Amino acid sequence: MTEQRIVSASREIAAPAAQIFELITDPSAQPGWDGNDNLSHADAGQRVHAVGDVFEMTNTSGRVRENHVVEFEEGRLIAWMPSEPGQERPGHKWRWELEPVDEATTRVTHTYDWTLLEEERRVAIAQRTLPENLQASIDRLAAAVEQD
Repeated sequence: MTEQRIVSASREIAAPAAQIFELITDPSAQPGWDGNDNLSHADAGQRVHAVGDVFEMTNTSGRVRENHVVEFEEGRLIAWMPSEPGQERPGHKWRWELEPVDEATTRVTHTYDWTLLEEERRVAIAQRTLPENLQASIDRLAAAVEQD
């Protein structure tokens, strides 16, 4: 049996794409809606604007991660690959795609891709990220924007 190394989840959110994208591209907001319950803190002022941007996030174990933006289209798409500060990226990627359904509704897809991950310890951790975790992030993100 082939191991599934790309997992994703989607849903429609009752909010414009621009509003949702602002939360996704502001690392300081991410711990509030992280469905993996793995993010602790990110400093304000790190809003992502382009491929090549790097933002730092502290996880719940107190470790800092650099997140290297590898895909970006304002209002539509962002993807980043985490790494330990100053280290090579181990090969996993978090991706968000936003597709406007109409002016007030957006289809949001969240994907975790670890096809390039090779280190056994990291693979074992990656295997624990399931579509349900990604769906939880989308659902929490929806709750944050739909209450505004």
